[in-house]
Amino acid sequence: MPASSYSQAASMLLRHVRPTSNAMCRGLGCTVQSRAFGIKTTLRVQEHISKLIKKDKSKNKNKADEMQVTGPGPFHDTILESMPSELRVPRNPPPMREDTMDHTWNTSDLEALDVGPTKHRVPDLISDKIALWAVKSARKPTDIFFRNKYIHRSVMLEVVAAVPGMVGGLIRHIKSLQGMRHDGGWIGHLLHEAENERMHLMTWMEISKPVLWERALIATVQTGFFAVFSLLYMVSPRTAHRVVGYLEEEAVTSYTHFIGEIDAGRIENVKAPEIAVAYWNLDPESTLRDVVLAVRADEALHRDTNHHFSDRIRAKRESLFEDMDTDSNKPHIKY
Repeated sequence: MPASSYSQAASMLLRHVRPTSNAMCRGLGCTVQSRAFGIKTTLRVQEHISKLIKKDKSKNKNKADEMQVTGPGPFHDTILESMPSELRVPRNPPPMREDTMDHTWNTSDLEALDVGPTKHRVPDLISDKIALWAVKSARKPTDIFFRNKYIHRSVMLEVVAAVPGMVGGLIRHIKSLQGMRHDGGWIGHLLHEAENERMHLMTWMEISKPVLWERALIATVQTGFFAVFSLLYMVSPRTAHRVVGYLEEEAVTSYTHFIGEIDAGRIENVKAPEIAVAYWNLDPESTLRDVVLAVRADEALHRDTNHHFSDRIRAKRESLFEDMDTDSNKPHIKY
């Protein structure tokens, strides 16, 4: 307690004791002994407060000396101390293909992947034709705006492409809860697709640095697409997956052109960012071209998967469990 606080307390006490003792003496006709008792009490109070001040000063001095010798005490981070052990374990997002982590991928391995760059699903239903027309129409302003700026085009593409998997997974998750039944094995695949597309975006952001107005445009397009696609998925999941299938066809085409621009020397084949090397288990000496090859392979897989999802809904065979490859040593769980 500061010495000034003790002094203030003493002054207040004395201002109270003296008038009170004088008033009592006047009213009661107190003797000299009683007046002496009042004075003696006042002196005792002053003496007691002086001792408290000295004791407090001595304690603060000892604490200061101890701090100089031992230094300040350890800092306690309460957030870190209360962090559950599960959150301390890094959860790296898994790549799209299971064989990715089997070995380090080089250019020859990536080029050997059968991605079907010209593969196209011919629409036979009116809804499929509308889906194809919508995707082709949406590509035209992108071609006009970005032209041969393929890195910036990729940022725009991945911001949009990361939406369908998350929307589909969320809606099917809610329906599974409401119906109190398993989903048929779709939710995990859809969320994995969304995370994979997000990793594409994180990779391109390491290479591209969009300016403010480009970020604003991308955010606006993504917000509009999220609203429209969410409504479409609730109304017709089959058409929604067909739209994604055609969108991924365009993505494969764009990345094929991207590779052509690198091969022609119009885009510098820089070193691959660390996030790409770690995510796809690429050779440490990999380049931008290798990254584009890996991303294109993922997009080809999304293309085939979403066209297949649309076909399964049409055939009324949504559950994947009956057609899955099962391991006899593991329980076959429907989730």
